[in-house]
Amino acid sequence: MVNGGIKYQFARLNIAEKLIAINVLVFLLNGLSIALLGFSSQGIVKWFELPEDFITFFTQPWSLVTYSFFHAGIGHLFWNMLMLYFTGKIFLNLFDNKRFTNVYFLGVILGGLLFMLSYNVFPTLTTTNTALIGASAGVTAVLIFICGYIPNQEVRVIFFNVKLWYVGLFFVLVDLVQISSGQNIGGRIAHLGGAVLGYLYARQLLKGNDIGIGFTKLLDSLSNIFKPKEKKAPLKTVYRKANQKGANKADYDKQANQRKIDAILDKISKSGYESLSKKEKDFLFKAGKEN
Repeated sequence: MVNGGIKYQFARLNIAEKLIAINVLVFLLNGLSIALLGFSSQGIVKWFELPEDFITFFTQPWSLVTYSFFHAGIGHLFWNMLMLYFTGKIFLNLFDNKRFTNVYFLGVILGGLLFMLSYNVFPTLTTTNTALIGASAGVTAVLIFICGYIPNQEVRVIFFNVKLWYVGLFFVLVDLVQISSGQNIGGRIAHLGGAVLGYLYARQLLKGNDIGIGFTKLLDSLSNIFKPKEKKAPLKTVYRKANQKGANKADYDKQANQRKIDAILDKISKSGYESLSKKEKDFLFKAGKEN
């Protein structure tokens, strides 16, 4: 009963709220595995975090998506989920869950790819041995998408209204400054990857081009693989039986009418037409028209 209630409540959430719930659940489960089962803090995460080098990545390719569900601490999780909640509300007032999924996960993927590319192309970054976790690239993609799609829309920030493009510009500049100062370089690069995806997606959509169509088809194909196959109803058999039943009833009615007609005609032959009642005359007249 409780299980059914949880499933029902989860099904009612929009995609942003579902992602928040999943991220929080993963964080709690990871914490419990450390506290109760004695696993090391990196014991589970290492199989899902995105490594900085391509060789390690090829041994765990799923990490290009799964890294986004793990966070370094409660603060990391809180701010990402808070931003996801507010940007999700604005986004889902404009578009549906599928487009949100496209922007979010394409941002996660592009952010992850840019992170790995940077660590393998720029020698100055290789001095830091690190891996990538966190939903920031996807959250940034959603934020910059709405900033690029409705740049002049104003939102309330503390005590005053600010246009969305100012908000987007602020976050991008913060990431650029932090990269130049050497703070969380890998994470900031992933943010910029998400920002690029979000901006390009929005600007192309304004031109009538949905660059996420291919990704939607991929997700639909994957979901169809795991969908239970529905048993086909024997429509033809039912149809034939229904027809047969209808045919039998029609034959029965026709025979009954014919018997009634024969009886009326027999009465006419014996006693004449005037001996018929009004009901019999009407029936005979109607039968004559149908034939």
